[in-house]
Amino acid sequence: MRKTWMMGVALATLATPAAAQEAVGQETGEVSTLVVVGSRGAPRLVTDSPAPVDVWTGEALAARGFNDLTKVLAFLSPSFNYPRASSSPSSVGARPATLRGLGPDQVLVLIDGHRRHASASINFNNGVGRGTVPVDYNMIPIAAVERIEVLRDGAAAQYGSDAIAGVINIVLKAEARGGLAQIQAGVADDGEGETIIMAGRKGFALGQDGFLTVAGEVRDRGATNAAEIDPRFGRVTSTLGDPDTTDIQMVANAEIAIAGGYRAYGFLTAGQRASAMSPLFRAPSVAPNFYPQGFLPVVDLDLTDVGAAIGVRGQVGGWDLDLSDTYGYSRADYSVANSVNTSLGAASPTEFDGGGARYSQNLVNLTLGRDFALAAGAHVSAGLEHRREAYELVAGDVASRTLAGAQGFPGFNPPVPVNVSRTAYSAFVDTEIALVDGLDLGLAARFEDYSDFGQETTGKASLFWRPVPLVAFRASASTGFRAPSLQQQYFSTVTSQLLPTGQISNVGNFAVTDPVSLALGASPLRPETSVNYAAGLVLTPAAGLSLSLDAYRIEIEDRIALSENIQGPQVSAILLANGITNASVARFFTNAADTVSEGYEITAAWRGRFGTDGRFALTLGYGMFDTDVDALQVNPVLPQIALLGSASIGVLADAQPRSKALANAEAGWGAWTLALDLADFGAYRTPTAVGDQVLDGATTADISVSYAPNDVLTLTFGVLNATDEYPARLAGDTTGRPYSEADPVGFNGREYFLRAAARF
Repeated sequence: MRKTWMMGVALATLATPAAAQEAVGQETGEVSTLVVVGSRGAPRLVTDSPAPVDVWTGEALAARGFNDLTKVLAFLSPSFNYPRASSSPSSVGARPATLRGLGPDQVLVLIDGHRRHASASINFNNGVGRGTVPVDYNMIPIAAVERIEVLRDGAAAQYGSDAIAGVINIVLKAEARGGLAQIQAGVADDGEGETIIMAGRKGFALGQDGFLTVAGEVRDRGATNAAEIDPRFGRVTSTLGDPDTTDIQMVANAEIAIAGGYRAYGFLTAGQRASAMSPLFRAPSVAPNFYPQGFLPVVDLDLTDVGAAIGVRGQVGGWDLDLSDTYGYSRADYSVANSVNTSLGAASPTEFDGGGARYSQNLVNLTLGRDFALAAGAHVSAGLEHRREAYELVAGDVASRTLAGAQGFPGFNPPVPVNVSRTAYSAFVDTEIALVDGLDLGLAARFEDYSDFGQETTGKASLFWRPVPLVAFRASASTGFRAPSLQQQYFSTVTSQLLPTGQISNVGNFAVTDPVSLALGASPLRPETSVNYAAGLVLTPAAGLSLSLDAYRIEIEDRIALSENIQGPQVSAILLANGITNASVARFFTNAADTVSEGYEITAAWRGRFGTDGRFALTLGYGMFDTDVDALQVNPVLPQIALLGSASIGVLADAQPRSKALANAEAGWGAWTLALDLADFGAYRTPTAVGDQVLDGATTADISVSYAPNDVLTLTFGVLNATDEYPARLAGDTTGRPYSEADPVGFNGREYFLRAAARF
């Protein structure tokens, strides 16, 4: 029924008389919105794109009351999912976000068209994003964003590795004057999660037509906790909710004319995060001499993130030239408090340095492009890239990694030092030709050569046809790939994990080349390869009104995943034979599965005016996503031990909502604006202590009212999750943690916010 009313509104939108419609401004899916992602030629209309592209302006993002960019996208994009993991230090450090139900690292993220670096933190939890290395969207302050473009189509041939599910391009503000000052305060219904957000932006003129735009944001959010009484001990023992987090971020974006008609440009992003979270409660029997009532370890994360690009663009010999160097660095350091290493007895400290991880990326790109008077018009782009990546694991202090290790987060303890790097070279060509007016063909090819696994060649063909002004058809077919990350190849440590049985155990994560992994059936990682088919229909029946329907099929071979938690007598014997005494469970990365993902997405947008001073906007989105495991590789060494079992397969195929429906409505009159956002999440599957459980989704409603007495000041009051919705409850819980951390709704219940913004 929930899906039915969403589709009904979409059909009603199309039936509205055209005389009442008028296109104004820029907003999601609007007919007049120009985009650059998905094409290296001139910017084009969203409705003229050969692949589906969603666009949200910075103003639309900032109008929402959520406290970070990822949450905003989750409630605006029908294809974007953001599970709310809270008990895994790796997930809290860079929470995984996905597109079309695939992995967090199967979508490429760009900043102003330049590849964004991944996080140093790898997700080694047991939920969505298990074993992936995501990009940390929340290191970009919303105040710095001009717009976000989401390309929902395979694009590895155009942009390189990772672009299997699509591409997200974050376009930065480019202002030479004016500015913004904003403060927002919020709190959950129960008084938890107190939030303060202070943001600002200022534009400066450089030369005659250059600019420097500087933006910054400070976010401080208190922890929330939806844990209930632990029936084992008659009191609340755990935490389940958002961690206590402070983020400080800054972005600078600049461009200036230089000699010879060239323009120099560059941007800098810098962020710092301090976060405190708690893994699972340890019973009184774990360390009775230290904590006779039991204890809840606290893991502190100190995350530093820097990104920068510098480049020059202009013309040479009739070709548009763009030469750039893009750098990214992520550093994650962990410490543990309120803990103990039981192996050290009375000599154990209660605070530990858990070590950390470092990741860096440097990419040099040269792109040439030119228009040709061929047929009804053509554009050709070609380029070369060189990328260098480096990854390092820093061991924790001796006490944190000795034998059992620090409870909650044993310090990083790779058997051999991890300080590795690789290089990749690529060459690409991307062409577009208008065969006749209204009929466009795109062809792209890319060759990449990695120093650690070899070569890959990908290609893409796309077609856009508008036979009449009101109707357009689009289709694409492409091959893609995702290179195994350095983190997936070399990550190695022992961590405390909650197993599907409900028990906490030390799990050894071993590099694929480690003797333990080889003895258990590991082999060198191969790149994921994919074939993507898509077709769609675009309707533009009137000014300000558009509707699109797109269907897709994505076949992925050699999908990279963390193996099942492997245990038993054979595993114990192999661990002991290799000197591993602090873990009884083992796992490693493997190309164990082929998957097939199918689905469709419907979007509709309508903007217009009513009366003399009224305005309205309505956007609708619906997506259906289905991923199935098509084939499983047999363990070549121990065929009786599955590389992927039920829990791991569930993470790949069923741990995310199978559907999602959104409705974003806004109406204004004079100085007042009323906004309503509805989100409906479909069912998903999650492991529990009593077996797999299919959990129903939930529907949330966010409401805000804004008042702008003049052109400078805007005051906004809003309620998030106004219906006080919580996820479906887990069956068989015996710890007081009643909700799944894979649920996108979260566990905070109703929240309120108040914001004051001044433009100058």
